[in-house]
Amino acid sequence: MDEGSAVVNPRHPSDLVFEDNAVGRLKREIWDASDEQIDAILREFGMPSPCEWARPGSYIQTTIRHQLEANRRKNDIVLIPIGCTENHGRHMVSAADTLYVSMICEGVRRFTAKRGAPVNLALPPLNYGAHPYHHVGMPGTVIVREQVVRELLIDVMLGLWNDGFRKQIMINNHGQLWVLESAVQEFCKRYQLPGIFRVLDWHRGVREFFRTKAQGGAFDSPFVHADESETSLSLYLTPEMVDMAYAVDTQGKALLPDGGHFDTSVDAYRRPHRWSEGEGHAAIEIAGTPEGVVGLATRGDARKAKRPLAAIMRYLVLVQDEILARFPAGTVPPPDMMTLRDPRELEPYLREPQSPGWKPVYALPMVGQQ
Repeated sequence: MDEGSAVVNPRHPSDLVFEDNAVGRLKREIWDASDEQIDAILREFGMPSPCEWARPGSYIQTTIRHQLEANRRKNDIVLIPIGCTENHGRHMVSAADTLYVSMICEGVRRFTAKRGAPVNLALPPLNYGAHPYHHVGMPGTVIVREQVVRELLIDVMLGLWNDGFRKQIMINNHGQLWVLESAVQEFCKRYQLPGIFRVLDWHRGVREFFRTKAQGGAFDSPFVHADESETSLSLYLTPEMVDMAYAVDTQGKALLPDGGHFDTSVDAYRRPHRWSEGEGHAAIEIAGTPEGVVGLATRGDARKAKRPLAAIMRYLVLVQDEILARFPAGTVPPPDMMTLRDPRELEPYLREPQSPGWKPVYALPMVGQQ
């Protein structure tokens, strides 16, 4: 069978198709795994474990410099968890998005460390993030202007690149994807530096594992916000930060006929519009769902979070393995394939930081500003 063609397993829902490629096979394996096998996969990643923001050696910023340099010579990929501060209902905390994505990345670091070449993590640059308009006014939700978020991320990317981390993957856990995509595009246009630069909305990356029971999955309701899905994640990852006595069920208020135009948070239905591609068709959050919950939070169950988490961590390992197989640590895609700059001009900037002949990237003029 040709790479990229599809395989339909009769044990799967009729509309669930896994491509016959590395990603499709990985997802099919997770879908078909028993509960015991999923638990075994999670143990491989040390899940669940407390958040490691202050743990020595866990993040770039908490790793002794000479150890960091040694790690980078083996694995120069950096995962950048992207979160926010957002009202997640009275039963959860406003750091939920940042916690989830950090703990996922930490699991991947633990797994790769056992293999001798740990992936690098950058402490979350966004504890306060960008937001869609319909979040405006919600107490507990801190909205940062899009241009501020974009410029902050561009500066973070440049600083990490200057330190030799030239393969960068932002792992997003919040409704601000369009801003992150814009940051990557502007970074590349502004600096024209060779490297690997990606943004991943992790929920969408493994959307199959948030399917409802009607779609052959485990959930009673579709993924939206602070609902069954996110409450399940909190109950598994940070149970001490959940009080189910305060969980409620709500439903967003549509202002136009609900005719299948707009998708939910993980694009589960393949509808014409993603949820972020419009405003005015539904009430803003403070008017429609002031509880901070959009969905069935009372249906949260830690067991429901296990398969999506196993899937995303396995996927991130696959991504890093493929990148390093093609471009080992210390190398990047050919400059003449990625930039209009003269490769001879770039050569000293591409060397290992503080090695003989290296120049910091801040000495390289931005495109159009020479």
